[in-house]
Amino acid sequence: MGKTTRELGCLKTGDSIMSLTGPLGLPTHAEKFGTVVCVAGGFAVAPIMPIARAMKQAGNRVISIMGARCKDFIFWEDELRSVSDKLIVTTDDGSYGRKGLVTEPLKEILESGEKIDRVIAIGPSVMMKFCSETTQPFGVKTIVSLNPIMVDGTGMCGCCRVSVGGQTRFACVDGPDFDGHQVDWDLLAIRQRNYLAEEKRALENWQCQYGGHH
Repeated sequence: MGKTTRELGCLKTGDSIMSLTGPLGLPTHAEKFGTVVCVAGGFAVAPIMPIARAMKQAGNRVISIMGARCKDFIFWEDELRSVSDKLIVTTDDGSYGRKGLVTEPLKEILESGEKIDRVIAIGPSVMMKFCSETTQPFGVKTIVSLNPIMVDGTGMCGCCRVSVGGQTRFACVDGPDFDGHQVDWDLLAIRQRNYLAEEKRALENWQCQYGGHH
């Protein structure tokens, strides 16, 4: 995506990075709610997997929905299936599973009349926004995991601030989980575009310096 991700992608076995900070924020709350729908968009299968497992271990019925752009981007399907009572796979282009977006089976489940006690949606901001908009008319509490840019990881820099229920919160200390129905998604989208010019410049400089390779 950007300079740092490319650099990480160039690392070989045995290479090292200077430092790693985490985990940041608060752990996802898992208890017996009843029936929980876990929705993962793209790479978010990675964070949704342990959440689905924890929800299953807490005694919930777990329905998981995972979506990707195409079959090539599907991973951990078997792992997620192993901790889910039901798994639905979607791809944007229909190359695997059912064609369409994750919000479509989510809406079908809500409309089916089955009692859904909680939805957890993780993925790109636009996907989490539409999941929240899908569940709102049904009054199902929806937890999203926000990923604004974080600089110092202590809440002091204010870079990761988000507006939730009209209040300013910091994703790195108060989050990353928030009530999706309370998030100001439009403000989040604007803030996530704050550094696009700098990110582009950093990537171009790196590509000039290394030719895209170390």
